[in-house]
Amino acid sequence: MNRAQSLESAITTAPAGILDWLTFSCRHIALLAAMIATTGSLFFSEVLRWIPCELCWYQRILMYPLTVILFVGIWRDDRKVYLYVLPLALGGIAVSLYHYLMVMLIIPPAPCAGAVPCAFDYINIPGVLSFLKIPFLALVAFMIISVMMANLALADLPPAHGRAARIAAVAIVMVTSAVFVGLGMMI
Repeated sequence: MNRAQSLESAITTAPAGILDWLTFSCRHIALLAAMIATTGSLFFSEVLRWIPCELCWYQRILMYPLTVILFVGIWRDDRKVYLYVLPLALGGIAVSLYHYLMVMLIIPPAPCAGAVPCAFDYINIPGVLSFLKIPFLALVAFMIISVMMANLALADLPPAHGRAARIAAVAIVMVTSAVFVGLGMMI
């Protein structure tokens, strides 16, 4: 394919509407969700000194690799990155939902082997935002990642690729990391 055909192909596959834009950038949106969840969990434990419970560790085990897998998938222009991401994200949904139901006292708390009980509630916001808990935040991140990867798997429109996609991925990692390091230095 020569340069003119490549440019024409890029123009014809450019996103037309909001749904096309979401499909075009679904790997980047998933990477952003994974980076916010990863840096956020590190902020909670390393800056605020909140000790993670056993189920929090399982969620971290499922979330942390997603940042690397998504970044490498974007860097290598892997159109089938969803094959590697979806099993971890769906497992994360299951663990996060179970943990959230325990924290909300909808199901009885299970015995945890760690220093902190799994039903312990670090975030205690009264009123309309009382549903916001750490497992809920992880659940939302895993769901965003899963939806974006399912979108990628079912999409006719190819995802963003090339140099611009790599630059955007590096920017997501750098900016997210800088924001959370900055927040940590402020506290």
